[in-house]
Amino acid sequence: MKYTWLLFTGLLFTSSALFAQNPAADAAFIRDNFDKREVMIPMRDGVQLFTAIYTPKDRSRKYPVLIKRTPYSCAPYGTQDFASFQNMSLARAGYIFVFQDVRGKYMSEGDFMDVRPYNPATATKPKAGSKAPTDEASDTYDTVDWLLKNASGNNGKVGVYGTSYPGFYATMAVLAGHPAIKAVSPQAPVTDWFVGDDFHHNGAFMLMDAFSFYSGFGKPRPKPTMQGDDGFADWKTPDNYDFFLRAGALRNYTEKYGMKGIPFWNDLMAHPDYDDWWKARNPRPHLKNIQPAVLTVGGLFDAEDCWGAWNTYKALENQNNAAHSNRIVMGPWSHGGWHRSTGDRLGNVVFGAKTSAFFQQDIELLFFEHYLKGIGNMDLPEAYIFETGSNQWTTRANWPPKETEALKWYFQGKNTLSGQAPGADNAITTATYTSDPAHPVPYTEDVHLDRTKEYMSDDQRFAARRPDVLAYQTPTLDAAVTIAGPVTADLWVSLDDDGLAPPNIALDVDLVVKIIDVFPDTLRGAENNVPLGGYQMLVRGEIFRARYRNGYDKPEGIERGDPAHVRFELPDIAHTFLPGHKIMVQVQSSWFPLADRNPQQFINIYEAQDADFIPVKVTIHQDAAMSSGVVLPVLKKG
Repeated sequence: MKYTWLLFTGLLFTSSALFAQNPAADAAFIRDNFDKREVMIPMRDGVQLFTAIYTPKDRSRKYPVLIKRTPYSCAPYGTQDFASFQNMSLARAGYIFVFQDVRGKYMSEGDFMDVRPYNPATATKPKAGSKAPTDEASDTYDTVDWLLKNASGNNGKVGVYGTSYPGFYATMAVLAGHPAIKAVSPQAPVTDWFVGDDFHHNGAFMLMDAFSFYSGFGKPRPKPTMQGDDGFADWKTPDNYDFFLRAGALRNYTEKYGMKGIPFWNDLMAHPDYDDWWKARNPRPHLKNIQPAVLTVGGLFDAEDCWGAWNTYKALENQNNAAHSNRIVMGPWSHGGWHRSTGDRLGNVVFGAKTSAFFQQDIELLFFEHYLKGIGNMDLPEAYIFETGSNQWTTRANWPPKETEALKWYFQGKNTLSGQAPGADNAITTATYTSDPAHPVPYTEDVHLDRTKEYMSDDQRFAARRPDVLAYQTPTLDAAVTIAGPVTADLWVSLDDDGLAPPNIALDVDLVVKIIDVFPDTLRGAENNVPLGGYQMLVRGEIFRARYRNGYDKPEGIERGDPAHVRFELPDIAHTFLPGHKIMVQVQSSWFPLADRNPQQFINIYEAQDADFIPVKVTIHQDAAMSSGVVLPVLKKG
């Protein structure tokens, strides 16, 4: 999995060197219709941030300001070099576009801090000459204040947007409290790097992305620069599964693969549980009493920040009054796909429409035109959600929809997934497999160097054929079943190590649960030479580190033979299982090298050595007293 720095920012995060359908033509439009200048904007503590301002040449009217703050460079640098923009409909509608290198990155002064915690003390504007606390919200406030006074031709209204890490800075703009900020769109926003985004999912370390990204992005920057740093490139194999398996325990990356000099990598290794350090980096508790209108955007197949989009929206919805303008859009996209692709397909799965153009022209443009120019009626629904399977846009007054019913589907004998609870006479009451860290289950089929985005909808037949993967499925569906909302995995699990671990050390295990749409065997045709008959489309998959079953800040091992109740939530889905299809659930205990391997002993995984990894026998209980399964939010008919 060879990521150069530029390639990886394209795969994992959206940079502010923006994506476009026709970059040359779009850049020519910007050059012909905008003037560009570059300035250093002073913050309240004296640090200056490098900022590029694109102002329409037509001075006959005033324009709103649209800001994107980024750690990925607001290149190209130089007043004669012009970028193309993500949404050219916005460019043609007329805005003052502002791109800014955040504190400590590229050409800005100051020290960079990853997901810098929000400091409520910055909400009060300091008196002149006083020592001023700063954070990303205050830097946004000070930037807006300066622009209103110095960006000629502005109409006094400001919008902020950004995807992925810039989405985090957009969330900080929601908290900035500047009265001129009228509309904010966090898109695939980095939100919680321990619970659900990027580098951890439910406490499990997302190895591939963290190592590849931070080996370049995490290098200290001694002084302002226009250049980024390359990441690790000495793979010596075209097979990421092979590389990461040979690399071994996490401590080896620190000692042998150059990560010792990466400050945030060391922070990741030093905070194995959800402690106060992690909690401070979660902005959601602060999203209260919000003034700007917010449009949160995300992709149903976003491998990086799907969780952040859903949960930023939900935090705003639950912590503000009903009058606050809060909306969500989720399309059939991979990370940033609404701006970097046509959005008509992902891998082998076709959605039947160019969903990205619809979003840009009929949703994003409408949102900013209304709140920043007062143009048009704000008739966007609360939730604009693309429903896969049926492949149609749906509008909802609430998300999750109130019209759903939480129904548990139970694991039963003969690999059956049933809506009926197991009875006392259930003949097969357990299912067992061996989870061996020496032979982890791959996250996708075939040999790959790069981490694919297509794995989010990939065919899962390769996994169903493995002895360390359990697969439960319904009979063929007679009628459509629509799932709309978060899925809950509800498992009873026992572990046994056959005496491989010291008796005084408890065990641990990861649990991967996948919701899968099984296509009819008789379906003809293929995509990318993959037969669609019997295709097992991944709709949603998620991993959970069982030590966190009682709380991410309360790790607890599992005693041998003692059934543990493990219940966790998968990010929301919006999918219709059509008649003739089947619903399948797969359960496994590794997802490699997407996630790191669990040693399966209750020890500090970040300090574990290669010899600490042991196989364990995993038993999933499926009887009347301990009934494992999944809880699906099924949309009621009628």
